[in-house]
Amino acid sequence: MTDCIFKPYIPVISARPGKHYEEEEEEDALPDSDALPDSDDEVDLDKPRPIQIVLAHEDDHNFELDEEALEKILLQEHIKDLNIVVVSVAGAFRKGKSFLLDFMLRYMYNRTSPCWIGGNTEPLTGFTWRGGCERETTGIQIWSEVFVIDKPNGTKVAVLLMDTQGAFDSQSTIKDCATVFALSTMTSSVQVYNLSQNIQEDDLQHLQLFTEYGRLAMEEIYQKPFQTLMFLIRDWSYPYEHAYGLEGGKKFLEKRLQVKQNQHEELQNVRKHIHSCFSNLGCFLLPHPGLKVATNPNFDGRLNDIDEDFKKELRSLVPLLLAPENLVEKEISGSKVTCRDLVEYFKAYIKIYQGEELPHPKSMLQATAEANNLAAVAGAKDLYSKGMEQVCGGDKPYIAPSDLERKHQDFRESAVRQFRSVKKMGGEEFCRRYQEQLEVEIDEIYANFVKHNDGKNIFYAARTPATLFAVMFAMYITSGLTGFLGMNSIATLCNLVLGMALISFCTWAYVKYSGEFREVGTAIDQIAEAIWEQVLKPMSDNLMEDHMRQSVKNSIKAGLTEQVSHHARLKTD
Repeated sequence: MTDCIFKPYIPVISARPGKHYEEEEEEDALPDSDALPDSDDEVDLDKPRPIQIVLAHEDDHNFELDEEALEKILLQEHIKDLNIVVVSVAGAFRKGKSFLLDFMLRYMYNRTSPCWIGGNTEPLTGFTWRGGCERETTGIQIWSEVFVIDKPNGTKVAVLLMDTQGAFDSQSTIKDCATVFALSTMTSSVQVYNLSQNIQEDDLQHLQLFTEYGRLAMEEIYQKPFQTLMFLIRDWSYPYEHAYGLEGGKKFLEKRLQVKQNQHEELQNVRKHIHSCFSNLGCFLLPHPGLKVATNPNFDGRLNDIDEDFKKELRSLVPLLLAPENLVEKEISGSKVTCRDLVEYFKAYIKIYQGEELPHPKSMLQATAEANNLAAVAGAKDLYSKGMEQVCGGDKPYIAPSDLERKHQDFRESAVRQFRSVKKMGGEEFCRRYQEQLEVEIDEIYANFVKHNDGKNIFYAARTPATLFAVMFAMYITSGLTGFLGMNSIATLCNLVLGMALISFCTWAYVKYSGEFREVGTAIDQIAEAIWEQVLKPMSDNLMEDHMRQSVKNSIKAGLTEQVSHHARLKTD
């Protein structure tokens, strides 16, 4: 292939090989930069570059929207009321997402040229990328220049390119990955799902998790929540089965997402979920770019180092996504979204993910370990409940509180032993939390059994009427004595308390008989119990103690008197 005449269009900021590559600037080229602007820096729209709009905080695994940067880009006067097209690339880290986006930038700046892909010796610039095994992009970045494109129908649209943090790196939790993928899918009209070599079952399961996390954050919807999902299979090694490109990808995707009757229900549900989430599904098979790209630490994106097959398919892929006739305008709930609208949607969605309304997605191991431990807790609780039912269940007679507590301790230990004996996932520390949860729940069940057992005690059941009757009797006697002594105010107060106790007694009797107004009956029981515990029981205990003390004194006194009398009789004899 002969070299194309290609005009540099953006600053040399992306290729970051092991040895830094320096280029002389063209007269109208933009100045070099090797770093993204901080969120606090002024966003200079005269120098196109990647701007981070969603910041990832690794210390607390939270995300923050740089509203000022987003507004400065999307609320420019000439684009803010245009419908927007958002093309995003997402997937696992270190799989060439930013590398691909830079070829998209070349197309957008040179789309009228048949040689848009660039010259053979031109370094690849744009979004930051580099070779190696460590992640490069964090959070979500967008290109600072929004492209205004005339569609074939005569309307103008704004095109925004979005780069996302790679999933499953060593510093991101499942929640981090789900949040970035969901946020980019919710705000893009075309989501490119960047995969390596094949579509594995775990890729589909992660896609199901991430899209469900996004769907949870959206308001109630009655149609497919997301628009276009393009599976981009990088380093495709089976062109003899399915040819490179869109047609081969279409056949491959149909085969992968086919729902078969003999499939396991779990596999069917994954495929049905993906079909239910996206209005349009596509797949493109892309060959490997070549050994020089994969192994050369100084590779800076020059076409000379890239295999011809890769460049050929790239010339088909990028226009498929970005040619004016193929642009997909962003829609939410059936309404087209403008640049101004997208700013508000970003603000609303990021607030949802910053809050605690949504459940936290978990890894497969964590979810399985939780289910495993919860099943063990349920089994141990069932063992305890059955044992206690045999001792003080509904048809069992009243049992002494001390015996009930002893049985409780025995069954509690048996339940904990059973929990420990079950083979569980998650490790000792993880399982200890569930053992503590089991012990707390058993104590709560025991408290209910204690109340149930007390209800069978006839004297306990009669405590409320006995207490109220005692109050009425005491007030009646006190009222009579104070009235006789001329203390009319005290007598009136005693009569008032007597009347209230009588009304409470009658109300309690009606509640127990009819089953109505149970809350009132419970309140009367609680008041009566407080009177019993705070007044009557201490008085009866004191009276009993005084009586016992007096009885002991009288016994001792009688014994001493008898001994003296006996001694006197012996002396007389």
